[in-house]
Amino acid sequence: MKAAVVVFPGSNCDRDVAVALERAMGRPPVMVWHKDSDFEDVDLVVLPGGFSYGDYLRVGAISAHANVMREVKRRAGKGVPVLGICNGFQVLTESGLLPGALMRNKSLRFVCKDVGLKVETGQSLFTSRYETGQRVTFMAAHHDGSYFIDDAGRRQLEDREQIAFRYCDERGQVTPEANPNGSVANIAGIFNSEKTVLGMMPHPERMADPVLGGEDGRAMFEGLVEALS
Repeated sequence: MKAAVVVFPGSNCDRDVAVALERAMGRPPVMVWHKDSDFEDVDLVVLPGGFSYGDYLRVGAISAHANVMREVKRRAGKGVPVLGICNGFQVLTESGLLPGALMRNKSLRFVCKDVGLKVETGQSLFTSRYETGQRVTFMAAHHDGSYFIDDAGRRQLEDREQIAFRYCDERGQVTPEANPNGSVANIAGIFNSEKTVLGMMPHPERMADPVLGGEDGRAMFEGLVEALS
């Protein structure tokens, strides 16, 4: 398996994702600069977290128009899996690869803490190593992480099983108190209709090694390698 990590000015989790991918794949990913209009064939593209372009204008909005995103969108249209984490999730919504939008946290403050997630489906490339209904712990670190979509859009996501993760408490219950940012229906991550694109706010790469405090995220990268090799 070969993977690429796209790097924008202001990306700060690109190396974290690269390390997690290399441990799972046994080889380093290709690092792709935002100005590149093309890059070698890969089995997976990752848009990492950070503050691309300093989050000026609107988070993810400038990155969505970067040279590299035209190629990412083209490949996604052909079925190449794309994973967007935190700022990468914002870029995916701004570029139209995923529905909805990411807004300022309800508290209007930056959130940085471990969060509980309920796996809504294990039937995808990204979640194949998890069980539906399983509770996992990832790290959240965002200021604009409140996912918004209108009621019709939310119902469509639910009907098509496009919700990947929801924020939950220690018992795995999806409650308002477990929601760290005010996201609609506690949504923490969503798929496109084909489940080949995943955008998620919490960071699996920050929970991919016991040294980091946990390894629930490791299963995501190992599952991708298993599915795409």
